[in-house]
Amino acid sequence: MILKTLSNTSWKIALTGILALSLTACGAGGGASQPNAKPAASGKTSSYPKKPIVIVAPSGAGGGWDKTARSVAKTLAESKAVGQPITVENKPGGGGAVFMAEYATKDKKDNYKLFVSSPPILINNLKKEGNSPYGYKDTTPLAQLTKDYGALVVSANSKFKDMKSVIEALKTDPTKVTVAGGSAPGSMDHLIAVLPAYKSGIDPKKVKYVSYDGGGEAMTSLLGGNADVIATDASSVGEYVKAGKVRVLAVTAPNRLSGELKDVPTLKEQGIDAEFNIWRGIFGPKEMGKDELAFWDAKLKEMSDTEIWKKELQANVWEKDYKNAAEFKAFLAQQESQVKDMLAALGMAK
Repeated sequence: MILKTLSNTSWKIALTGILALSLTACGAGGGASQPNAKPAASGKTSSYPKKPIVIVAPSGAGGGWDKTARSVAKTLAESKAVGQPITVENKPGGGGAVFMAEYATKDKKDNYKLFVSSPPILINNLKKEGNSPYGYKDTTPLAQLTKDYGALVVSANSKFKDMKSVIEALKTDPTKVTVAGGSAPGSMDHLIAVLPAYKSGIDPKKVKYVSYDGGGEAMTSLLGGNADVIATDASSVGEYVKAGKVRVLAVTAPNRLSGELKDVPTLKEQGIDAEFNIWRGIFGPKEMGKDELAFWDAKLKEMSDTEIWKKELQANVWEKDYKNAAEFKAFLAQQESQVKDMLAALGMAK
């Protein structure tokens, strides 16, 4: 009888202790008091993000990077995918090189500062003149969001009717064909401009390339008769095609595009085995934590599927091409190899 009484008493004491511990855990900030907490990559609960997030456009207002950063911030806010305010900052200089120097050194652990970029992050790091010592390997690639392609464009009354005629003229005398672009020698428009020649066995150093300050100035040069061919973004020429002012000879896409350029052949269709993807993506700091990376991997995929983002793509004439963090990193390695080869052929590799 005494043993039975002690057993019951011990059981009651144990039960009371368990209940007390459970209540204490809830009162101290357990799962019930954090309904918005997310499972982390480590299997633990992550409270990231705890404060506002900044997305940097390493350029002035109004350009492609700026528009991309603002569209991402707008979509994440309106879709309520991220429970913290998101602001956009512009940090122009050196085609993104000035910002990268600061980001790769001072902000390499700042999980609250992201930025957008495109092929210049590779080109600036690989070229000899005016290069940046920092490239995509000094970041954590988070996602590719959009894609565009290069376009080789002539005026509506040009003697060139296809890329074959341009290549033949370059082979005969490359000094007689002026090719222009809206960026400096060794930069993206220059690479697109010489890509068909390079892939056709022509020394790209012999191609006469004239650089202008932006695609608008390059187009003015073409229409004014100061350039024979320009290299530019495919998404920027639709209105000129529609107005009958220009003719697009080729695009650097794997397949034909839609809209005003639906009848334009690719380089491959014209016997030139070349492509160039003008992607735009978002990056984080090099030492971003696993939990934070997992957070953005999920949230950016979620964002890319929203109707809000689809409207942003349409409004900006962008083509969706989402790649997650792992896919994006692998793609960057491939394009880096392509850029390195072309810069080496131009004598501009570091």
